[in-house]
Amino acid sequence: MMTTTQHRWQVLYPEHVSSELSAAARTLDAAWDSRVAMDPQQAAISHVDLRLTAEESDVLSDALASEFQSRGVGEGDQVGIRLQNIPQFPLTMLALWKIGATALVLNPMYQQRELEHILADASPAGVLALEEDLPAIRAASDAEIWTIGTHEGDLCDPGHPHPAGSASEFAQILRARRGDRPRRAVTRPETVALLTYTSGTTGPPKGAVGTHRNLLAVAEGNQQWYGFLPGDLVLAVAPLFHITGAVAAATASLLAPVELVFIGRVRADAMHRTIRDRGIHHILGSITVYNALLDLPEGDHDAADFSTLRTVYSGGAPVPPATVDRFEKRFGHYIHNIYGMTETASAVVAVPLGTRAPIHEASGTLSIGVPLPGLEVRVTDFDGAPLPFGEQGELELRGPQVTPGYLNNPDATQQTLADGWLRTGDIALIDDAGWIYLVDRKKDQINVSGYKVWPREVEDVLYEHPAVKEAAVVGQPDNYSGERVAAFVSLQQGRGADPEELKAHVRSRVASYKCPKEVTIIDDLPKTATGKIQRRKLRKGQ
Repeated sequence: MMTTTQHRWQVLYPEHVSSELSAAARTLDAAWDSRVAMDPQQAAISHVDLRLTAEESDVLSDALASEFQSRGVGEGDQVGIRLQNIPQFPLTMLALWKIGATALVLNPMYQQRELEHILADASPAGVLALEEDLPAIRAASDAEIWTIGTHEGDLCDPGHPHPAGSASEFAQILRARRGDRPRRAVTRPETVALLTYTSGTTGPPKGAVGTHRNLLAVAEGNQQWYGFLPGDLVLAVAPLFHITGAVAAATASLLAPVELVFIGRVRADAMHRTIRDRGIHHILGSITVYNALLDLPEGDHDAADFSTLRTVYSGGAPVPPATVDRFEKRFGHYIHNIYGMTETASAVVAVPLGTRAPIHEASGTLSIGVPLPGLEVRVTDFDGAPLPFGEQGELELRGPQVTPGYLNNPDATQQTLADGWLRTGDIALIDDAGWIYLVDRKKDQINVSGYKVWPREVEDVLYEHPAVKEAAVVGQPDNYSGERVAAFVSLQQGRGADPEELKAHVRSRVASYKCPKEVTIIDDLPKTATGKIQRRKLRKGQ
């Protein structure tokens, strides 16, 4: 049987990665203080013409923290952040951590019903958002909560952190509070630092608690994995309102001597230009980010523009091997898989740098990587018994990265966590070397006349067709077979294919019961804000 003591994957670690975590007992505010003291004048955050040093970021987050305290925010209280990727986001997180409060991250695309549920469940003291979003927040909350509005351009020159004539309350606060120092809280590793709500694909969204210990463990693991060097530039394209952007990108970068580079809303041309002109070293984004780069006109955008990149990682959704190949041929960089969950404070499994992920021969699935330092993994059967290496079952994770539970939801906590083990809901296998392969989501399995079909396997075959840009496979009710396989496909620009051609392509590569009975070609597949294709909406015909 497989045991967690067999950390055989550690032989795959690069030399700069340790087998242990050193900072799991510290707190985020203490780690930030250490970063500032190390080199106060080193750039920490940038956006367009803005360059904030570590010292200036400290001053601005102190001003915000002082304002929050004046509004009654203290240890254990929550403040919502409903912003896109702009510097106000990480500064607000730092401010809250200094006073022992919790950052509640809110997706700017949430509609009123979604906001109502989260605001009622989390009960934040207040919310920071773009000014145009404040009416929606007020309408979604029955409680008396305060709001602070900001403009995307409220931060410009470090010496003048608000443009003249700006009417936003955020800018006024920075002006009035500059130089104020908050009363620092005595934070502990178990203090809650982040509250992130799940996507709600298996029911109402649940608030996953992220403690200082959780976030620090993930931040240190990712810092080691990327091989951060002083002065490195990290491109912030993963949304900070999602766990990957908030922790694996932003928190990991804030607590290291590197610069977190914002470009606002992610556009392929802006991303390409910033990588080329700034000389970006690290990028972590969903597969849709890389698909967008592949859509740029060929000839004007090539591998030479990406010569400074040292790490290219993709998380949030499975990476088809065919997309990896196309990206590498055009831009000269191999996309490394990285995997995490809201409940693990983001990335905890990844492909080591300098290593190519193997493909599981039987399923054609690309490995998501090996466990990062400090993480234990196992695969269990449906009764919870551990399975040997090579057997398919539910992936379970344990370590300092794993959430202690869900806010106000003891039943969901008990169902998801047992003896510290997190039941991920992902069907996986671990090979003899320690590589992890995700077969699919437990709930997405399709039952065709008693035969089990995993959508991922069929999707990966569809991606091998040169005309296919994105693909999703779902089960649909069928009077004869119980369920039938249905595929939804979008096509590459300038490429054509009809449903019968795509069916024949799949039929030539997999067993007949796995072949889609129907293929629907659409312009764009429905996705979450982080680029994950929403099979649930396709099943419902939305």
